Amino acid sequence: MISFEEFKKMELKVATIKKVEDHPNADKLYVITIDLGGFSKQIVAGIRAAYSKEELIGKQIVVVNNLAPVVLRGVESQGMLLAASDADKIVVLTPDKEVSPGSGIK
Repeated sequence: MISFEEFKKMELKVATIKKVEDHPNADKLYVITIDLGGFSKQIVAGIRAAYSKEELIGKQIVVVNNLAPVVLRGVESQGMLLAASDADKIVVLTPDKEVSPGSGIK
């Protein structure tokens, strides 16, 4: 269990996917460029088996924006997208209506 104060430290934002590339060193990963409303970030996500590149371009997603960057299989990831998974599939979390990139999750 975490406290509400710890939870409030997470900065959840809506981002729009602008570019998707295959990770050069991992078959299950994409390198994704996202727009957060005036600036871009690169994230690495293990959703390659669930989505084609074409399905992702233009999609709005929810990201954890204030994670410290990490290097995943040689490529820097500057955030994390949120997704749900069960035994059969991975589903990226999206807002049910379009909002401006960079909008906060309340």
